[in-house]
Amino acid sequence: MKKQKILKKLEDAGVIAVVRGRSKEEAIKASQALVTGGVVGLEVTFTVPNAVQVIETLSAQYQGDEKVVVGAGTVLDAVTARLAIMAGAEFVVSPTFDLETAEICNLYQMPYLPGCMTITEMKVALKAGADIIKLFPGSAYGPSIISGFKAPMPQLNIMPTGGVSLENMAEWFRAGVVAVGVGGNLLAPATKGDFEGVTAIAKQYAEKYAEIKNQSVGVS
Repeated sequence: MKKQKILKKLEDAGVIAVVRGRSKEEAIKASQALVTGGVVGLEVTFTVPNAVQVIETLSAQYQGDEKVVVGAGTVLDAVTARLAIMAGAEFVVSPTFDLETAEICNLYQMPYLPGCMTITEMKVALKAGADIIKLFPGSAYGPSIISGFKAPMPQLNIMPTGGVSLENMAEWFRAGVVAVGVGGNLLAPATKGDFEGVTAIAKQYAEKYAEIKNQSVGVS
């Protein structure tokens, strides 16, 4: 039940921000700026110094919030996954598929989003219980690949990360993805300490996603 609830939050969030930063403080402020702007899916990467403390801080701040969902990214092994889950992460994202990480996420009923590039990797990940496949890097393919993956495996839930922008986001969703991961261009102002800039860009992404959702409701 808990896992289903988190998956619903991820799907409702639509845009999952890949939060990097040169310090714990920068990552926390950037995350808060994103939420203020309406981007409520936060993937705190383990490339951030003291990432566990960032996850703890954000999880405590947004505990009880029905929309904000805080997870861990760049998780390379099961030990890191467990640390993230203990710190309050609600989902775990890896750049590659890792069986032990999948098992620890299943044990704690946490959604696991492994990075895959081929249909073979996706099949292996599904068998291990992965809930959403992170197509990474999405820039290597583009939205047109989604129908190619979903034709033999329509049950695939795909989240492209890398190569997603304001300009092509609607195209990705039309192709059938459940969410998109966005990093660099969304968080660029944070590197200069401009957190209001992060909020402004987040607003653009949140508005674009709301527009895409409304259009899909209209179509159906």
